Amino acid sequence: MTTIPATGGPALPQERRLVTAIPGPASLERLDRKKAVVADGVGTTLPVFVVAAGGGILLDVDGNALIDLGSGIAVTTVGNSAPSVVRRVSEQVAAFTHTCFMITPYDGYVDVCEQLAELTPGSHAKKSALFNSGAEAVENAVKIARAATGRDAVVVFDHAYHGRTNLTMAMTAKNMPYKHGFGPFAGEVYRAPMSYPFRDGLSGAEAAARAIDVIEKQVGATNLACVVIEPIQGEGGFVVPAPGFLPAIAAWCAAHDVVFVADEIQSGFCRTGDWFASDDEGVVPDLVTTAKGIAGGLPLAAVTGRADLMDAVHVGGLGGTYGGNPVACAAGLGAIEEMREHDLVGRARAIGERMRSRLETLRASYPVIGDVRGRGAMMAIELCAPGTTEPDAARAAAVSAYCHAHGVVTLTCGTWGNVFRFLPPLSISDALLDEAFDVVAEAFAATA
Repeated sequence: MTTIPATGGPALPQERRLVTAIPGPASLERLDRKKAVVADGVGTTLPVFVVAAGGGILLDVDGNALIDLGSGIAVTTVGNSAPSVVRRVSEQVAAFTHTCFMITPYDGYVDVCEQLAELTPGSHAKKSALFNSGAEAVENAVKIARAATGRDAVVVFDHAYHGRTNLTMAMTAKNMPYKHGFGPFAGEVYRAPMSYPFRDGLSGAEAAARAIDVIEKQVGATNLACVVIEPIQGEGGFVVPAPGFLPAIAAWCAAHDVVFVADEIQSGFCRTGDWFASDDEGVVPDLVTTAKGIAGGLPLAAVTGRADLMDAVHVGGLGGTYGGNPVACAAGLGAIEEMREHDLVGRARAIGERMRSRLETLRASYPVIGDVRGRGAMMAIELCAPGTTEPDAARAAAVSAYCHAHGVVTLTCGTWGNVFRFLPPLSISDALLDEAFDVVAEAFAATA
């Protein structure tokens, strides 16, 4: 048994331990309380109530210790209760919790913006605005692009996920559960085909030409404010576009004065083995949206981009009561400190190599695994009827249920619900990671 790594939180034993069925009796009791007072529309993937977390472990109220391969959907990248996050947050809470930056500013907000200017792709002058969630960041990126260009239209891509607000629901591709019954949605949002190598067989250049043809025919560059794209798609299935696709789309945008927005909310902050997924091919977005892993679990988001674009909005046009809250900013600075101090870019690459090796071995044994894809600690497998691209969501559900029952937190995603996404905290030990994938292998064997 190992102790928690330096980037973890409380001194939790780093071992999987099951003392009850999953969920256990104490969690079931709390689920009854949840049912009585929490809206049914707020679902849960794994109905256990967590009381502590750190390293690669989630400890539930029944004493079960589960291996975490989800990181709260790529949020606790530095691990739960990482030391620098705890220290900075504790100091900030003791000083003050809120003033509203739009009334009386404070250093933490500016400090975060300085870090974002340094870390996001490109060496040009940059500015940022801070918000609470990824959806807010995306929506404000569109506002900025519209203000800067004087145009209205927005292009997004098949399989995209950008949020749950009215505008970002229009930008999100998947109907259930994100859009169903919630329309009508915001207008002037258009969808182009994404590069999806497993399904389309196209090179990056070919896929880009196809997308650009749709954009030019259906929208027209003179009407287009921005193109918004996830460099690696998240909820849509961890789709990694073919090499050359992103640079070609970005080049087309530059040639037509269209704002190129990289939605790095799930792929940013060391997750893919670079600070940002755009870095892999040297793509420099005009605007970058961030959230999730930026603050170690506290609500913080940002739009960062070219200073001239960011300054196109009139004074008072950006903001929000809680945006860039001082405690969240302290957490963000602590998370970035952890990333730098512990070389979490390198750690993400090492985790990615370990996961890919295990997943490729599984694919050789189980033809239902049609594709292994991703970069760094953002990996996925897509399950299909063997020899086809016909989605097998039922097998994905069965494998996931087995993992949950045996103490490993796994997440599915994808347009058809047939993709496993693996997002371990970068504080996880190699031993825990190996044990988690032993359980994943057992799950495929048990559900064959």
